[in-house]
Amino acid sequence: MIWYNTYTMKEDIDRLNVRYGAPGRIVFRPGFAGYPNVVLANKYGSAEIALLGANVLDYRPTGVGPVIFRPAKRDYNRGESFHGGVPVCWPQFGKKFSKDLPQHGFARMMVFEVRSTEYSEEKTEIVLGISSDDETRKIWPYDFDLEYTVSVTMKLNLTLNTRNDSKKPFSFSCGLHPYLRLRERNDAYVRGLDGLVYFDCLSGTPDLKHTGDFALNRDVDHVFAMKSEVKHEYALIDPGAERATAIVSTGNDSAVVWNPGPELRLPDLEEDDWRKFACVEPVSDWPGGRELKSGESYVLSASIQCTLKQSNEG
Repeated sequence: MIWYNTYTMKEDIDRLNVRYGAPGRIVFRPGFAGYPNVVLANKYGSAEIALLGANVLDYRPTGVGPVIFRPAKRDYNRGESFHGGVPVCWPQFGKKFSKDLPQHGFARMMVFEVRSTEYSEEKTEIVLGISSDDETRKIWPYDFDLEYTVSVTMKLNLTLNTRNDSKKPFSFSCGLHPYLRLRERNDAYVRGLDGLVYFDCLSGTPDLKHTGDFALNRDVDHVFAMKSEVKHEYALIDPGAERATAIVSTGNDSAVVWNPGPELRLPDLEEDDWRKFACVEPVSDWPGGRELKSGESYVLSASIQCTLKQSNEG
């Protein structure tokens, strides 16, 4: 039960700030569609998360500026197309795993409860969660707990923990879908994908191999198969802004690189918004799904760190 659904927005925010807030570090404030947002802040930067869908709508490292793209054309809302932030895709990524579930699953349409917050000199953190109820069982007949931890340190840290509370196994796929801000897509590229095999979703061509840096001077929807390593490191290089956004992920066996380009018209994007972002996404078990036995847990995590080009001027 998410108790703050029962009250007005102001009462929700007052209660959340009393119980979980910390002035200047953890602040709940009005969000979209009648649900609060929370801002995490410290000396390293700030992040704003919507309790609706647990979408990280903004991340601003100190001295760097916004890292996350968010469309200006449409407010963030429940169930509507929204191409921005860091959507949580669960219990499926895309649409191929289950035709009975919404595109990218239903977690992004649910209101997450606040489970805990903490802060120190080096970290500001919130733990959010959802669990199965009568409504989720109508479209996905399993008991589960999904916990999402977001923290700001020198990086933005995202940890998604899935637990099977059913008495039988279930299969699922999941992903974190960051929209990373760019000055100009056509000049940008992704580093760290050299030698990987990928599936081209635009042409339907499997088992292609990429060599070198991955240039973003074209429309792209590629699923890269990651090597069998504990963690994966890749970076989005933005020459126009003279910065690099590095991602370190664990638990994912794939990484998706996506940008819609000028021809795909999306209802919440302006005509030239495709130039302003690229998605580099840690994804697990696309398209077939991962089996999780009763009582087992699975963790997908990612950290995002943005660095500016150092000046050589003395």
